[in-house]
Formats: sequence, C-alpha cells, structure tokens
Amino acid sequence: MADDELPSDSSLLVIIVDTNPNQRYITEDPKVLTGCLDAVIAFANSHLMQKSRNQLAVIGCHFHKSEYLYPSPGKPLDVRQIDGQYELFTLVEKTIKMRLVNLIKSQPQDEKPGESLLAGALAMALCFIARMRRESPPGLRTSSRILIVTGSSDTAAQYINYMNVFFTAQKQQVLIDVCSMDKHLSLLQQGCDITGGLYLKVPSLEGLLQYLLWVFLPDASERTKLVLPGRGRVDYRAACFCHRELLTIGYVCSVCLSGECCNNLPNSGYCCRMKPVLPGTGPASGIGKYKLSATCALLA
Repeated sequence: MADDELPSDSSLLVIIVDTNPNQRYITEDPKVLTGCLDAVIAFANSHLMQKSRNQLAVIGCHFHKSEYLYPSPGKPLDVRQIDGQYELFTLVEKTIKMRLVNLIKSQPQDEKPGESLLAGALAMALCFIARMRRESPPGLRTSSRILIVTGSSDTAAQYINYMNVFFTAQKQQVLIDVCSMDKHLSLLQQGCDITGGLYLKVPSLEGLLQYLLWVFLPDASERTKLVLPGRGRVDYRAACFCHRELLTIGYVCSVCLSGECCNNLPNSGYCCRMKPVLPGTGPASGIGKYKLSATCALLA
C-alpha cells in the first residue's frame, strides 16, 4: 500500500462558508441561510466525532472581508454543559453562530454587496494548515483538506489569485472540495481537479446535510473505497488579463504569459514585458505605453 493510501492519525478540515448576502438563495429567502449553517455545523461536529485527534477550522467569507469563525482568536467561550450533548460540539456551535453575527454586523451599510472573497479565504485556510502542521508533534500523520460551501456565481476577476492558491494547495498536498449550492462554478472545479478534491453541485438545499455527510465526510484514504460522484468534464478555460473573462481562443505572450481576448488585442497593446514603441527609448518615470512584440501567438 502506498504512503498516501495509508489512513492518517489525524485529519484537519477547514470549512469556508460563503455568507455573502448577494447569493441568490439568500435574497429569495434569508431564513435558508440558518438551515444551511445548521447543516454545516452538524457536518463539522461529525468530522470531530470520527477521531479524537481530528481538528477543525471554519472561515466565514463575506464581500468585505473573511475571518475565522472557529476557533475563536483569544480566550474561548465559556460554555455550560447541556444534557445529552458533548461540550466540544456545543462550543463549536455557539462560537460559529456568535462570530458569524459579528461578521454580518461589521459589513458596511452604505456599500453595495460585491463578489465573495473566496480566494482570500482559501489563502487564510492554507496559512492555518501550514501553522498547524508546524505545531503538530513529530511522527503524527495528518491529512489536510479544505471544503468550500458557496452559492455565489463564478467570477473570473480573482482568476490569478485562484490559480496561485490552487497550485500552492497542490504543492502542500491539500485537497480542495467544493459544494456549490446554486450555479456551476468552473474555476473552483479546476481547483478540485488540480488538487484531487471533489466537486458537487447540490440539486436541493433541503438535503444539504445528507450530501455533505455522503460526499465530503470521508477522508482521502477512504474515498477510493466508496462510490462517489464523478468529476465530469472540467472547464479549463483561462481568463483574459484585460476583461477577466473566460476565453476559448485568445492571444498569449510567450515572454510573460499574459493573455488577452481577440477583440481587445489590437486596441490595448499592453503587456508587462513588451518592447517600447520607439527602440532605445523609455519613460524616465517608469510608466509608459508598450506594444505587443512579435512573440505573441494565437492559441486555441
């Protein structure tokens, strides 16, 4: 049996919950967010219940910032024991709900909700995983993975940030799983395929907890023994640097690898490593207009 197929002694799970009020299922019925949050909390407690050494972190992703919902920075909450419930489960539930309320209240009231900062939340998750790995005792086998629960639409504005996070996670052997509650997300599906994680578009929010427990609760070593949804066809289209839109055909520079859409190329002519318009001249201030060199090619 290969080393990556051996069961780990501990599993670290970082859950990123998208709480952007601009999501369609929240705008239609804000009470649905409470049910989805309860499903995520039940799923998180199920992860902790599998092994005593399992670790958990939850990050709330909003349109203005992302912050940790669990564990709480500083002194943990004083939780009273509830009959019939494990104290750790009560601590997880109370901490997540309290810090989520503070996150929602901290949003700017005069600012229109924009896109969710999922790329930044992924970077925070990778930093947390790296810190926990450094603090883990020697000889402890720990598997790490990230689960994104979102209902936001796909956006190419964070394309570069997404790619940096995906390849960093691949290098650190961190799986990225995505649970989409609304639309198909091609960029996040690329991250799942790059890191070896699972991608699932939930057909109904009423069965969110069942889908979370069925697909995303098993660890990486256990998934090979289960019948799980296939990855399907992955859309690997890149985003242009000018409009941040996904392209099937576009111009790419072999020097800096920046790509632009066909319609914008003759008019823009900007690239970070291109030749000056006049040979041997350049702006003294370091800011100037550059022309695409002959090394740019049309790729399909």
